[in-house]
Amino acid sequence: MTGHPVSTQNTHMADLLDLLKDQLSPEAIDNLSRHTGINDVEKTANASNAIIAFLTKALANNSSTAQGASSLLSALDRDHDGSVLDDVVGLLTGNMSGGYSNKTMNGIGILGHLLGARQNFVVEAIAKMTGLHQNQTAMLMIRLAPMVLGMLGKKKKEENLNERGLSDLLSNSIQNREKQDSNQSLLSRILDRDNDGSAMDEIAGMGMKALGSFLFR
Repeated sequence: MTGHPVSTQNTHMADLLDLLKDQLSPEAIDNLSRHTGINDVEKTANASNAIIAFLTKALANNSSTAQGASSLLSALDRDHDGSVLDDVVGLLTGNMSGGYSNKTMNGIGILGHLLGARQNFVVEAIAKMTGLHQNQTAMLMIRLAPMVLGMLGKKKKEENLNERGLSDLLSNSIQNREKQDSNQSLLSRILDRDNDGSAMDEIAGMGMKALGSFLFR
């Protein structure tokens, strides 16, 4: 028994966050910073990393059940094949050409599906950690959400992942980072609770450093 298919898939199983980080080139961050009115590339980069981590964690949570994984697989097959990554700067600034569907580019809809009633709390949490205004944070989330789904769809297509493969890819990506930095369990605590004042106090005390460095390991 060679086990080649499993081995090939596992080789790529934990690199989703690295792949997403690689999309945020200096040009992409600079354009995104100006487009959102942040005008600070360091704050934009740190907030973008935090948002990518949150969205990946939310996807991992949602795909942990058979129904959630099946729903995600269907959404990727239908609307997110990864082609949006051909023009990341255009994607992040809303200036893409091409016939992409509304669902492919609908960051607001993606966030609503992933975060539900927790969306405002997550926006507030990231804003507090990064020192951004909540409207700037929300705009970043709207722009980055299609990129995250695009990368996941690209990996799904390249690796021919099924529901279990998608779930494992997402959960392993987050778990590996949480093992490297115990502070990242904060992702789970924020996503597992609604508007909790004590959690927000903890977030404000940790500041940008704890979460901003999440992808740079």
